[in-house]
Amino acid sequence: MLRSYIMKNGKPLRCGYTTGACAAAAAGAATQMLLTGTIPATWALDTPKGVRLALDILEARAGEGFARCAVQKDSGDDPDVTNGVLVYATAKKTDVGIVIDGGEGVGHVTKPGLDQPVGAAAINSMPRRMIREQVEAACAACRYSGGVEIAISIPGGEELARRTFNPRLGIEGGLSVIGTTGIVEPMSTEAVVETIRLELGVLAASGTKGVVLCPGAYGESFAREALGLAAAKPVCVSNFIGEGIDLAASAGFGRILLVGHIGKLVKLGIGMMNTHSACGDGRMETLAACALEAGGEAPLLRQILACATTDAALDLLDGAGLLDAAMAALRARVQSALKRRAPACVRIGFVCFTNAGPRPGILFRSDNAQELMDSFAK
Repeated sequence: MLRSYIMKNGKPLRCGYTTGACAAAAAGAATQMLLTGTIPATWALDTPKGVRLALDILEARAGEGFARCAVQKDSGDDPDVTNGVLVYATAKKTDVGIVIDGGEGVGHVTKPGLDQPVGAAAINSMPRRMIREQVEAACAACRYSGGVEIAISIPGGEELARRTFNPRLGIEGGLSVIGTTGIVEPMSTEAVVETIRLELGVLAASGTKGVVLCPGAYGESFAREALGLAAAKPVCVSNFIGEGIDLAASAGFGRILLVGHIGKLVKLGIGMMNTHSACGDGRMETLAACALEAGGEAPLLRQILACATTDAALDLLDGAGLLDAAMAALRARVQSALKRRAPACVRIGFVCFTNAGPRPGILFRSDNAQELMDSFAK
């Protein structure tokens, strides 16, 4: 069990570790067992976040030409459908190189636009790197220069995946092995909203009358670097766009500029003010409706509904010559949703961007966006 905590709303919440960290530790242990015949009681690794983990090795088993080990997922105080699952790694010798694939309970990618190509196991880039590093460390310690094949499996993963958005994203047959830091930091709605309230309060106390709100790290980076709004001290509202607007208005801000990636802001097109996937999706339905308004026909709408990512849908719209018209329709929807949420005394605007797709950069913005940005620059 990881004894690491973060404070949320004055309460200590215990951190956990990702499926990627579990897979990496299991892979390292299975490789050592394959090469030496010994079973490590624990496997230690440094996560990308810089946290040192020592994870218990369970269910160790060896047979003709293979070794298999498991690590149990611990999500800490974060509610997670994968908490408590066993993540297995099976190691076999090959001639050269390290091959990583998915087995039972690990999904496979069936739609373009995700972290891995179509046909690959849904083991994301960072977990793959972590797995490779632990296998290489085990090989080096055993002075083994041959290859190793690693298969990651999560028994029961296919059933659990039905409770996630994997089927909708085009990941079929099981769960994804994910995690960019190796560490799960617990999230609490009450705690996150309170953090937003406190940050806005501090900013308001400084005397400023305008605020830049961003749904996440992408939005913050774009506001600071692409729009030059670093001096405005953008406030991250996570998925709580509606609460962020309410809290900013209550704190006395008369100007609000929302800067966000289309993957988040598209949900405003159907009035969703909490953009967390657990609250719903609607991204492709919204884009399909905008495509229809732009003159798109049924075959294109069906293609959009089948997309896994907003950038993939943008590619389709661009190919059909309807991107500008569809974005204009979405712009009107977003503007209407934000005006309904913000008090009449607040001037609210927005900038929607993408980092990929056919036209990286600003996709659309409100009429008053430039005026608001100029006011922050002053």
